[in-house]
Amino acid sequence: MLPLAESTDLEPYNRTQYCHWPCECPLVPPSCPSGVSLLMDGCDCCKACARQVGEECNEADTCDYHKGLYCDYSSDKPRYEKGVCAYMVGTGCEHDGVIYRNGQSFKPSCKYQCLCVNGAIGCVTLCTDSQPPRVWCQNSRRVKIPGRCCEQWICDEPKKGKKTAPRHAVEALPVEAKGQSRNCVIQTTSWSICSKTCGRGLSLRVSNANDRCEMVKESRLCNIRPCEVDITKHIKPGKNCMNIYREEQPKNFTISGCVSKKSYRPKYCGVCVATDHRCCIPYKSKTINVEFMCPNGAVFTWQVMWINACFCNLSCKNPNDIFAELENYYGYPEIVN
Repeated sequence: MLPLAESTDLEPYNRTQYCHWPCECPLVPPSCPSGVSLLMDGCDCCKACARQVGEECNEADTCDYHKGLYCDYSSDKPRYEKGVCAYMVGTGCEHDGVIYRNGQSFKPSCKYQCLCVNGAIGCVTLCTDSQPPRVWCQNSRRVKIPGRCCEQWICDEPKKGKKTAPRHAVEALPVEAKGQSRNCVIQTTSWSICSKTCGRGLSLRVSNANDRCEMVKESRLCNIRPCEVDITKHIKPGKNCMNIYREEQPKNFTISGCVSKKSYRPKYCGVCVATDHRCCIPYKSKTINVEFMCPNGAVFTWQVMWINACFCNLSCKNPNDIFAELENYYGYPEIVN
């Protein structure tokens, strides 16, 4: 809301029209500099790069509210048409003994760009090459390169006699798929980490184990732990963690109103008490096929992750530490069937 103009003896003036309708927007949205938000303009017409602190603003050119900025019109009396982007009064942030003001952008390390927004800190990684090499690489690993901040992926040639490969490396499966060409070398990546830390999520992998020997994306259902159960209540007295949680009674899986034909009693990964910063993750699992029946009589099959064992460790560090390096647990290959 713009403040009302104060009474004045000056002659009336024509207010500048910054918004024009119908909207005319470029086909491609503008590319904003790093750290500048792409927002809908004040006319609610087009995407535009948000104005930053100290820059001029008006009803069309909006300030970057993601950084706690607003348009201060106080110096443009009595028109109140043009303003300057300024910080709202908000709570600052503290990290590693350093105080940052509300809306301030900073780099706690060469790997992250962070922003303080009213007491909360949000960060984005500056190391964008976070995926291993493509599926042709059978042995991939990350290495620290002198003079560079971010670790780099490299592809090692397979060594003779090595029976296991790092997690996420491509696995050569000796068994040929039915109907496949004998010239097809079966390659399958390991399943990705479950998309959710609790409740049902999805895990993905890429495989050419099909009649055409084509690399296709496969998916399976996964459930690391139930969201509705407070597992900490099941931790034994004197213990800080519970590796495996299992419900007392078997139950049927459900998806979109369809129910599994069989009942199951799956294992879930447990948790640790709040004072223990370890996290519990699966390190042995397999894939099972679950057949579902729908109310209309339709039957379909989904691949489902079946957890065999979990372990609790400090690799996750403090779950609230947004600067902690994300671990992919390469030393704990998943058993895939």
